[in-house]
Amino acid sequence: MRIVSARVRKTKAIAKDILFRYRDSGPRPLILALSGNLGSGKTVFAQGIAQALGVRGKVQSPTFVLMKWYELSKPFGGRRFLVHIDAYRIERPRDLARLGIREMFRDPDAVIVIEWAEKIRSLIPKTAIWITFRHSTKTKRIIMVQDRCLPANYEFQRITNMRRRIRNANTIRNS
Repeated sequence: MRIVSARVRKTKAIAKDILFRYRDSGPRPLILALSGNLGSGKTVFAQGIAQALGVRGKVQSPTFVLMKWYELSKPFGGRRFLVHIDAYRIERPRDLARLGIREMFRDPDAVIVIEWAEKIRSLIPKTAIWITFRHSTKTKRIIMVQDRCLPANYEFQRITNMRRRIRNANTIRNS
């Protein structure tokens, strides 16, 4: 699936839509593996996930601390916390493996967002949803979602269009 975003707000809305699509994905952690060049939208997407989960305060990439944990005020599809990982500084996947990441990848209570996931691809379970970000123009980003578990007729575009129609209807009504 390929989506174009030209605004921070839209990227965050896309993150929320994807998150809710996987809300009831079973008794396993929800792992979102984000890949893409510097400045392509990975952190904004992670912030959208955090906002959708009700995380308070500013969410930044944990580049120098590698990962941050956020307890959710309200469980999301049975999950109780968000783990935000930034693998940018990881040179060898085994460096992160020593921190117990494999165990974390088995925790059904977690929503896990990994920036620079391509650097630790060998550690990430096959059930992860891979989301690739690419610059299209100075302001536009192309977001591509790859999920081996998703049927080919994924309804994301339909959901996005429905949200747009509702928003437009509310704008007309309030005018």
